[in-house]
Amino acid sequence: MLRSSKVHVASSTVTGQLNRSTIWRIAEWLAWAAGSVALVFTGITYFGGIASARRDVARFEAARDGSVNAAGAPNLTLWSPKRIHAWQLAIHREGPPPIAVLRIPRIGLEVPVLEGTDDSTLDRGAGHIEDTAAPGTDGNAGIAGHRDGFFRALKDVVPGDALELDLRSSTERYRIERIWIVEPDDVSVLDGTPARSVTLVTCYPFYFIGSAPQRYIVRAVLAPPSRSSGQS
Repeated sequence: MLRSSKVHVASSTVTGQLNRSTIWRIAEWLAWAAGSVALVFTGITYFGGIASARRDVARFEAARDGSVNAAGAPNLTLWSPKRIHAWQLAIHREGPPPIAVLRIPRIGLEVPVLEGTDDSTLDRGAGHIEDTAAPGTDGNAGIAGHRDGFFRALKDVVPGDALELDLRSSTERYRIERIWIVEPDDVSVLDGTPARSVTLVTCYPFYFIGSAPQRYIVRAVLAPPSRSSGQS
């Protein structure tokens, strides 16, 4: 009888160990499955966002006469997590097509320029500032962007860098001539200029936590035609 009881206890112990082992294996499998689903979802969101951004630039290029340029994906490595999340949400909402595409090749910046500077617009790209010259016209075209999104790359620009502005019927080439920092209420940076120019505006410092206290200004002027353009 005692022997039978010992056998029963031993059998119960083995069964309990097997049950715990099975439970741990199931839990481990579920954890891996959940992780895999999360990775797939993140990948779909990220690459879906990239595809949508390409479509946004492509919508502009499709409206250009004879335009066949390929749109690149934005570089998100400098962006804050908050800005990436806002951008991913914004690009899945329908909005008006860009009025231009701004590029600074040396720093790898390519951003659609939209009309206006409200939050939803700046979450999608850069925004043309109201009451400044329209991109591609004489005067001073003001363009704003978030310091923790597309325009964070501006921290690396230097005077002399090339700036390109793709318009509906042409591409204009500018040269960055000045970079400076102003107070938020200094709107003189958007005053008209005798030469056709583009003024980029973003908050500063770039990595400031909270509401940044200053503004970072980049001024580019229309570059003279190159000799290769056929003009003498």
